Amino acid sequence: MDQTNIIQQLPEGFAPESRVWIYQSNRPFHEKEAVEIEEQLHQFTSQWNAHGVPVKGWGKLLFNQVIVLIADETETHVSGCSTDSSVRIVKSIERQYEVNLFDRLLLGFIVKDKFQLLPLQQVAYALEKEYITKDTLYLNNTVLTLGEMKAKWLVPLKDSWIMQRIGQTA
Repeated sequence: MDQTNIIQQLPEGFAPESRVWIYQSNRPFHEKEAVEIEEQLHQFTSQWNAHGVPVKGWGKLLFNQVIVLIADETETHVSGCSTDSSVRIVKSIERQYEVNLFDRLLLGFIVKDKFQLLPLQQVAYALEKEYITKDTLYLNNTVLTLGEMKAKWLVPLKDSWIMQRIGQTA
């Protein structure tokens, strides 16, 4: 899977400081579900408001398993209420498709050109058994802005916070 391809799917014309929210599903979505989710994200972002003012928003399902929402705040600041509305749509998708989109201990990797999930506690074992390597791309879902996402979202495991957490050195 080409990292550049994924980055090219991100929206054009959004400021680098645009806020980003990433939600990873504990399972891939079926084709029909993916189409429905894309439509829900489009509906949400086209009507996203902050105190009655439209928010320049973007939402997409990537890897058939990762929901990304982006808000460009150059014209309209995203308020607590508008952030809550984005969480509501994600929670609605979670209920509708019986998935978990808020498990932060489930980590995403690109293994053999496919998106794969690994629980944090299994990363050291996966490294030891060479299921993943220190060069395996990790989805760093802690990025907060579009600029960070473009530069630091898909990073080799060796360059991530995980290596320190599991006590491995690069």
